[in-house]
Amino acid sequence: MAKFNSYPFWTARFWHGMRLRDWLRLLGSQKYRIHPLRWPLAATVTSTTVLNSLGASAQAMWYSKRIRETQLERPPVFIIGHWRSGTTMLHELMVCDERFNFPTTYQCIAPHHFLLSHWWATRLLWFLVPKQRPMDNMKAGMHLPQEDEFALMNLGCPSPYRRMAFPNESPVDLEYLDMEDIGSRPLADWAHSLLWFAKTLSYFRKGQLVFKSPTHTGRVKVLAKLFPGAKFIHIARHPYSLFPSTMRLWRALDTVQGLQLPKAEQDEADRQRREDYVLQCLERMYASFDEQCSRLAEDQFFEVRYEDLVQHPESTLASIYETLGLEDFEVARPAVSSYLSQRKDYRANPHPELDERIKTSIQDRWANYAARYGYEL
Repeated sequence: MAKFNSYPFWTARFWHGMRLRDWLRLLGSQKYRIHPLRWPLAATVTSTTVLNSLGASAQAMWYSKRIRETQLERPPVFIIGHWRSGTTMLHELMVCDERFNFPTTYQCIAPHHFLLSHWWATRLLWFLVPKQRPMDNMKAGMHLPQEDEFALMNLGCPSPYRRMAFPNESPVDLEYLDMEDIGSRPLADWAHSLLWFAKTLSYFRKGQLVFKSPTHTGRVKVLAKLFPGAKFIHIARHPYSLFPSTMRLWRALDTVQGLQLPKAEQDEADRQRREDYVLQCLERMYASFDEQCSRLAEDQFFEVRYEDLVQHPESTLASIYETLGLEDFEVARPAVSSYLSQRKDYRANPHPELDERIKTSIQDRWANYAARYGYEL
């Protein structure tokens, strides 16, 4: 936990990308329950959101018509799967192919104005983004691929990720994990924001978009309707690895991103609350996943297990390209091989042994997931 707490208040958080009105709405939703030690962080975010609001107005004035008229070259590719299932590794492998386009960390932090600010902000403000992610030591940086869910959140969309701002409160926006029980107007607003972001990325740089967000796992039906012909790559991982890794993820992000100090890990009630949250999210995301994917054409859907991807990354990618009808993989192979060579010394964080209580919960609540992907519990 000491490592998580080492982030200074001025280091960029994802809240820095909001407009003022969305930031105040987020704070107001939890009655401004900010811990005094996080007041400096809240102050820096507030000042940044004012600039974001001005930047958003300027970009809209200069680029709104051009963005609206931009057409996507090809339907996007969506990498989906539960958190810590290997979506980041797969995303970085895919975008080794320079023929693909993807949202960067800066573009997700500043979705309102990156067309205007990208060229100078990524050069002058590089120090605001740490070199490694807090949960797994993988590389981080403004130019690296990032989850578009953060861009949607900063564009003002409801998102389960908003819970990270107030980690001691009840989870929010869980209905956006499966897009059920959402009114037609909020759903249309959400879809408009994602389409607008996709068009803005396509205006900035040509190439077939590759998105990656675990939150999209339960949204296949909505995404397939919004982007006809979209491709989906789903990755699974053994539940006994998935669970502790996801617990570490939320501990890290709650500590780094939160406007509250997360309760001590020794707090039994808080730990069980987080455990239930992890279990509940997978259940909700996968409740209708198979049914949604069954509507896709054969060249729209590919599944892989994390363990197989790690063992055979290049042959797995070749199969993905062939099944989904993407470009010739052999063109991308040298870049993929180079990436794998640079990453050969990477070691994942070890996870603590699960106690029998947790194993029983996983067996009871994630049994369908484990059976679907051939994992023994």
